[in-house]
Amino acid sequence: MLAAGFQSPFDDQIAFFKAKLNLPSERWDDIQRSAHDRAFIVAGAMKADLVQDLHDSLAQRMSDGTGLREWRKDFKGIVQKHGWTGWTGQGSKAGEAWRTDIIYQTNMSTAYAAGRYKQLTHPDLLAVKPYWRYNHADGVLHPRPWHLAWNGITLPWDDQWWQTHYTPNGWKCHCWISAASPGEYEAAQAIGKGTRPPGWDVLDPKTGAPLGIDRGFDYAPGANARAPLQQFIDQKLIRLNAPIGAALWQSLKPMLEAERLAGLKSMVATTGASLQAKGDAVSVWTLPPDIVEGMSAQGVMPENAAVWLRDSELLHALRETKSGRGAALPMSTWENLPKHFDDAEVYLDAEDKALLFAFDGSGKGKAKVVVRVNYSDKLRVNGQRETVTANFVRTGGMVEAGDLKNPKLKKLR
Repeated sequence: MLAAGFQSPFDDQIAFFKAKLNLPSERWDDIQRSAHDRAFIVAGAMKADLVQDLHDSLAQRMSDGTGLREWRKDFKGIVQKHGWTGWTGQGSKAGEAWRTDIIYQTNMSTAYAAGRYKQLTHPDLLAVKPYWRYNHADGVLHPRPWHLAWNGITLPWDDQWWQTHYTPNGWKCHCWISAASPGEYEAAQAIGKGTRPPGWDVLDPKTGAPLGIDRGFDYAPGANARAPLQQFIDQKLIRLNAPIGAALWQSLKPMLEAERLAGLKSMVATTGASLQAKGDAVSVWTLPPDIVEGMSAQGVMPENAAVWLRDSELLHALRETKSGRGAALPMSTWENLPKHFDDAEVYLDAEDKALLFAFDGSGKGKAKVVVRVNYSDKLRVNGQRETVTANFVRTGGMVEAGDLKNPKLKKLR
């Protein structure tokens, strides 16, 4: 068993933490639960270079094991370097100590847990120890009754319990998980520790998590370390204001545009084959900073920079394509919509709050796609459908060149 202290870093822990993507964030819960497997945030840190320096400094202290005292010195220097003010805890010695402790301990403990998760799920270990045991850390001055009650619970490693009760289970929680053999599982059963406790899945209305778990900690760190980055970025973009979201995407585009394009092509292929809409949507583009600035100058400020395509609008367009309607866009245009948007002339219809993208229609003239700005619709976010306000593709087709000279259209690019 590995030591449970954060002063004993190991390769899987460090690799997990370094692989995280830096995301500017206004609040600590801007992303939740398993999204933290792929993204590093510090609440209130909105500048990319500030987030990068905080990430790098924590990674360094994780690697060298020098601890919180040294990282507090790093934090002070980074804050001064970037002129970061207004952050929670600033202004008092106690507040600053509390904030640096929370940032440090939370990142160290979740990275440790994620590294352990990778080790505990290794096939060679599971072959001999296919059970996991919940361990309450000895020496905690003020143990949490729930966590103390869970001490010794031993269950199959893939039991539903671990999806929410894998550690840590709250701020500054030091509980940990160890592998157990069939014999150890039988011993746990003999003392009543081999089953989930009654009411284990009852949710606390104050936190939305099972009783005894702090808000946002009801997930297993490391279980989603290989999940696609794009889905986390999409969730983030619809919560960031447009200028910040536009700048964020520009920095991430080289890493994520291929993944975004693959998601779009998959939906086009599925919808084209079935000719049915399932209520799905994909992010197809992000408004760049110059377009956001141009829209703002015309009195139309998008709430965020995300541009989405729903399969219902796509289905309507593909049906027109299959019917041979002359003004319909071919399937290849929909498959490569991000590239067409990158190259398009962009017009703003301030009256209807819509963007019109005009681009080459494969030698058949000008093609257009209309995006409604600040349109509210339901999307699947964090596994649940919720109403969001973003920018949605509404229609597409061929356009006469003269139509683009309509005085109500303002050319942005």
